[in-house]
Parts: sequence; structure tokens; C-alpha cells
Amino acid sequence: MSSDARIVKETFALLEPNADRAVAYFYGRLFAEQPRLRALFPPALDAQRDRVLRVLTRLVWSLEEPAAFEDRLRRLGREHRKLGLCREHYPAVGAALVATLRRFAADAWNPRVEAAWTTVFAAAARTMADAAEADAARTPPWWLGEVVGHERRRHDIAVLTVRPGQPLPYAAGQHVTVQTSRWPRVWRPYSVANAPRPDGALTLHVRAVPAGWVSGALVRHTAVGDTVMLGPAQGDMTLDRAGERDLLLVAGGTGLAPLKALAEQALAADQGRRIDLVWGARTADELYDLPALRTLEAACPALRVIPVTADDPGSGGPHGAVPDALKRLEDLPAADMHAYVCGPAAMVARTVRTLRELGVPPDRIAHDEPDLDAAVAGLGPVAAAGITRS
Repeated sequence: MSSDARIVKETFALLEPNADRAVAYFYGRLFAEQPRLRALFPPALDAQRDRVLRVLTRLVWSLEEPAAFEDRLRRLGREHRKLGLCREHYPAVGAALVATLRRFAADAWNPRVEAAWTTVFAAAARTMADAAEADAARTPPWWLGEVVGHERRRHDIAVLTVRPGQPLPYAAGQHVTVQTSRWPRVWRPYSVANAPRPDGALTLHVRAVPAGWVSGALVRHTAVGDTVMLGPAQGDMTLDRAGERDLLLVAGGTGLAPLKALAEQALAADQGRRIDLVWGARTADELYDLPALRTLEAACPALRVIPVTADDPGSGGPHGAVPDALKRLEDLPAADMHAYVCGPAAMVARTVRTLRELGVPPDRIAHDEPDLDAAVAGLGPVAAAGITRS
């Protein structure tokens, strides 16, 4: 790791006790010096501040892995296109960031530290801007999509089908960000629940969360014929990393969406590959897509669907927490499969630990990185990725 990267990491660690105040100061400084940038951000910044801090933390701590650091920056640059952020804006962002660090690093700040941060940010800005400009030659910054299907599966869950006006490239297991007309400049990530189709349509599983601006709008205030905006596909939880191995797909709640897409793609490519899909929910009523999964299972002998309920022992399937249910599946050759996990963060963490205990090598366990892969929020108004989507 370079000396500049080491200085950046050490200085950034000093912000932790005042992280909330520092991020608020950063936005205040940025908008005071560049008022026109305020229009690119959502009306309320409270949630955005937390997300930006988490993403920035991940970026700083990935400095010791240059390839991963640059890959994340390239994704950020591409994602910034739909927000209107471009090369000309980065100097103002960098100046506000340095001013914030200067204020909150206190006695640890000196010319050498300022030079290190300036150098690292300038290189990062070039990487993001170059990636954005290269991407602009191939794809639009966002897509308009027509809602062609809207099913309320529960009071708080809807399954939407959206058809983009022009092809939106994606792979099974990835997610897109969504903006509704009800909440301009507010984007939220949702995994695509189907493998790519000839008509280009995307199916999204959306749970309305408390105070969720976009999720509430999509579940309760969206209908067939409405238009939404879609950001570019993101995420590395794709099937190519599994090779030819059998698959173990472990989902919690609406974390089912990307795993259902992976199952569809795997079944279409190879009917002989064994696929076990374990899907957990609190009650049988929350297994909102089980009839569709049973239909898919009946048509594909290689697929086995195993519903698990935590609070409903009469549901007919395994009962308890998903990680505990995995331990009780005696005919599951977990050590010989490639595992994908998606769901609430605590469930994902416990499941990953359980899979390792069952003998699955760490390099054969895939899961999205909350707060980065789907969010790639960087300095712009994009939500945190992962499982809780508002």
C-alpha cells in the first residue's frame, strides 16, 4: 500500500467519533460553495448521509486492494451518470471533502495529509469520470420503463413487471435502481427476479418498508401503464462464478428475487444441474411467490424448492431460522455446491457462517455487498444496497 493510501486510511479513521457531523458539514460546505449541485440531490438528506458514509468507508478501506478499489470507482462513475454528476463537478466535491477533513481531523491535519488526500481524490475522480465517459458511448444514463404488470401479493408486497423502452442489459442475479415520478431524484435498488427475456421485461419484488419513499410508491401508488426510471444493472452475484457446480440458493424475504433469476438461468442452460432453493419467511403467508416456484419446480425436476418458516410450524415445511434449517437438511450436499445467499443482513451473515460450518469453501459462497453493490451511491443520491430497500 502506498504512503498516500496509508495516510488516507489513518486520517479517515479519526472521523469515526464525529462521522454524522462530518457528513452533514460536507454537504453544507458543498452546497454553500456550489448551490447548483443541490438540485441533483433528493429533498431530504438524512438517509443519504448515512449511506454516503458507509460507501466512503468501504472505498477507503479497499485502498489496500488497488484492483477492487478501481473497480468500485468505475462503477460509481457509471452510476453517477444518471444523477447528472460529471467530471466538472468532482473538483467541488473534492474541495468540500478536504475542507471537512481539515475541520474534523484537527491536530492530525497537516500539509502532508492534505497533499495525500488531494492526490488520492484526484486519481479517484479521474477514474470515475473516465468510466462514465466510456460508458456514455455505449448506454444511456437511465432507461424509461413502462409498468406492464402489478400484482399485490400481500398488503406490503407487490410484484412488478417493467418493460424498458430500449434494451437494458443485465445478468441474472443483478439489480437495477428505480426512480418514481412521485419522488424525483430518489433512487432505490431492486434485484431483478427473472433471467433475461426476449421482450426485455424485468420483474421486481418490492416490499414496502416503514417510511419507504420509493418502496411505498411502487407497492401502493403504482399501476399498469405508469412509467418509472431505471438505472444501469449492477452487482457481481451472477451465475458465471459458479462454473458447472450444482447450486444452493438461500433466500430470506424478497431476497428471493435475484436467486429466482439465477435458478431460471441455470435451468434454461442445463436441465441436469441440481438446484436447491431454500426460502425463509416468518409465516407461510409471507411466502408470496411460492405458487410460482412450485410451478417452476414441477416443470424442472432438477429444482427443489424448500420453504422455511420461522413462526409458523404448521406451514408444512421446515420450521425455524434458515441457517438452522440448513443444518437439518441431511440430503443436502452443501460442500459440493456453489451457494448464493440474499436476504436481511443478519440472516445473510448467519447463513454464511453456517455454510462454512457445513464445509462450503468461502470462495464458493456468493452474496451481494450491502451498501455498495446496489447502491454504488458514492457522493450522489442513490440508496444503500442490500436487503432493506426504501
